[in-house]
Amino acid sequence: MGEIKAESAAQTGQVEPFSWRRAGLRYCSYNHYLRQKYGFRVQRVSIDAGFTCPNVDGTVAHGGCRFCDNRSFSPSRRTVGNTIVEQITEGIRRLKMRYKCDHFTAYFQPATNTYAPVEKLRELYAAALTHPQIVGLAIGTRSDCVPDDVLDLIQEFATQTHLTLEFGMQTMHNRSLEWMNRGEDHETLIDTMERSAGRGFEICAHIMLGLPGETHADMMATAREVTRLGFDAVKIHNLYAVHGTPLIDDINSGRVTLMEQDEYVQTLVDFLEFLPPQMVIERVIGDAPDSFFVGPAWCLEKPKVLKAIEQEFSKRDSWQGKNFR
Repeated sequence: MGEIKAESAAQTGQVEPFSWRRAGLRYCSYNHYLRQKYGFRVQRVSIDAGFTCPNVDGTVAHGGCRFCDNRSFSPSRRTVGNTIVEQITEGIRRLKMRYKCDHFTAYFQPATNTYAPVEKLRELYAAALTHPQIVGLAIGTRSDCVPDDVLDLIQEFATQTHLTLEFGMQTMHNRSLEWMNRGEDHETLIDTMERSAGRGFEICAHIMLGLPGETHADMMATAREVTRLGFDAVKIHNLYAVHGTPLIDDINSGRVTLMEQDEYVQTLVDFLEFLPPQMVIERVIGDAPDSFFVGPAWCLEKPKVLKAIEQEFSKRDSWQGKNFR
């Protein structure tokens, strides 16, 4: 595999890349990054544009990813469908009940949000930007659903607003992608990263730790690959289970064992130590609403887990990028 050099937005002078260290943080948190970039708090508002996935509709597979129910992680998929602007307005109303915030990123979240003809995508993305409180776009997708004309469109929108393209990488190991019924391989992601580099938008990788059969060395190999591929940001969480997915059968049969908190915290900190210090860490823990969530139970105690991560960094006297080369 050849060397890939993707220019990181955090390296272009938009945001001073090591300010999180001076702020006393152990890693480059997303909240810190956004405050440095905008000067104020920015929250993401989830949008369901009605997409499906190619491993759901039979294009590459059926049934979707083994662990996935979009309703479990996307609030927009749990509500009655409305127009893009109506979803944003309602999402902002809910978010303002929890946060003091007036600026938002429109997050095309559930399913594969580039899986449509270019003109349809143009219409959807443009509609989101008409809302006066939207200051950016985030688009979640798969690496096999971004042909060059779609990348050209995303590049065009990136000249108008802050834009992040998110790929569900999960892991670099094809055997794990096959287990999860992903319907794509890691080589496809490598090709897509090569075609996406230098286009003026940020690129985020979704990573899952604790996949069955993956050793600690396997997960650290994925950390080094995330770095090599030149991602600007990363979202990380452990494999967790929600109702109505094939993963539940795997757990009940004993074929899959979910990570305990201590193992996850130590593995996560190891992972972050390998990442470059300018990479933005958008997420370090995941969960789902009670009506969907099965386990592990410790995921629901997010403040406790975040404290444990901070304590592990402190115990090691460590930080993001300490082992980056």
